[in-house]
Amino acid sequence: MFSACYQFQTSGTPVSCERYGHGHINETYLVITDNGTWYILQKINHHVFKNVDNLMHNIASVTRHLGVKDSDPRHVLTIVPTVDNQDYLKDEQGYWRMYVFVTDSICLERAESERDFASSAFAFGNFQNMLSDFPADTLHETIPHLHDTPVRFEALKKAVQEDIKARAASAQEEIAFAFTREKDFSLMTDMRKSGKLPLRVTHNDTKLNNVMLDANTRQPLCVIDLDTVMPGLAGNDFGDSIRFGASTAAEDEKDLHKVNFSLPLFTAYTKGFLSACRDNLTQEEIDTLPMGAKLMTLECGIRFLTDYLQGDTYFRTKYPEHNLIRCRTQFKLVTDMEKHWDEMNSIVKEVAGT
Repeated sequence: MFSACYQFQTSGTPVSCERYGHGHINETYLVITDNGTWYILQKINHHVFKNVDNLMHNIASVTRHLGVKDSDPRHVLTIVPTVDNQDYLKDEQGYWRMYVFVTDSICLERAESERDFASSAFAFGNFQNMLSDFPADTLHETIPHLHDTPVRFEALKKAVQEDIKARAASAQEEIAFAFTREKDFSLMTDMRKSGKLPLRVTHNDTKLNNVMLDANTRQPLCVIDLDTVMPGLAGNDFGDSIRFGASTAAEDEKDLHKVNFSLPLFTAYTKGFLSACRDNLTQEEIDTLPMGAKLMTLECGIRFLTDYLQGDTYFRTKYPEHNLIRCRTQFKLVTDMEKHWDEMNSIVKEVAGT
């Protein structure tokens, strides 16, 4: 990987290149040059992202659009061009890209306070806001049907029917939970098809750890990990954040009594998100924010359940029931959301001023 460092237009000559971070998809390295400038070098996993040209077209188009609106290098990921003025490098080892390092920043795996969660909400809301005038239909679908919930449900039905690992008997309660909510899965995709929801540039992996915060003030700096940026629905980005961040327990917590949906965290995120993008969302989009939270949580649950039934071929597992446990935490959150459904909608209306 060190030879790849020399193929980018860095300030100074690279003198070190060490593994960095905890990412599972791409290989990430910290590069430091002889004049003390830091960069992030990534080897792109082309087995996951099979069309690297389309992937980098999306990232380059979006970051350049953002850079025109905010020139602060700490607020937008900046692609470092290759010596041949390309956005990425292909060599005998694979595909590489380089970004300017976001200085004096931190990345949190979980929110340490409501303020941290609200900061991430503002970052994703601002990302949505600044890209509200970007033509989403010019972007490529880097992972087909990523948040196409009806397609995900069809995959679950197929997995139940085939039951190739004879695991369906141990997941009857979870299967029934998903099947009784079948009518919910197409609600937002049907609204999109009928023109009630606009197509947006969406991040599609809006976890807290994809936001850089200022190391001193904890103020939001920029959104990172743009591999899944593509056309989508604003409510899905909002919802995925809620799914991940408004839970009181880890994604694989076995004791479901510890797994609860936090209304205070939901409120904090809603305030941060809408404070950044309220004016550029339609009323229909705002109205579907609670549904986005429920559907993204349901979708994640059925993806875990599908993978469990198929023999754990997608998500990494540590023990045979790991994906089933993950599914149960998501379904517990859905149950809690349903109990607090009126409150969730009231919070969104109050924050939005509608």
